[in-house]
Amino acid sequence: MKELAKQFIGEECIIYTITSNNGSVQGVIKEIDHGGMTIQRNSGEREIINLDFVTRIRQYPRKKNGKKKGFVLG
Repeated sequence: MKELAKQFIGEECIIYTITSNNGSVQGVIKEIDHGGMTIQRNSGEREIINLDFVTRIRQYPRKKNGKKKGFVLG
């Protein structure tokens, strides 16, 4: 998972985990190292996620013009 997740560094993503309250965490992946992932949320907060608990990583969907889609289905 570590090597696959490195493809998303610098991208805004939705990270699905088995431990988060609503099932996913959203933010920009800043770095991946030693089984952990550093995420910067839109509010500016930084968070570290254990890669052992990540089930899926998805790049945030965008419209053709580059703007974020308003509603995201899991």
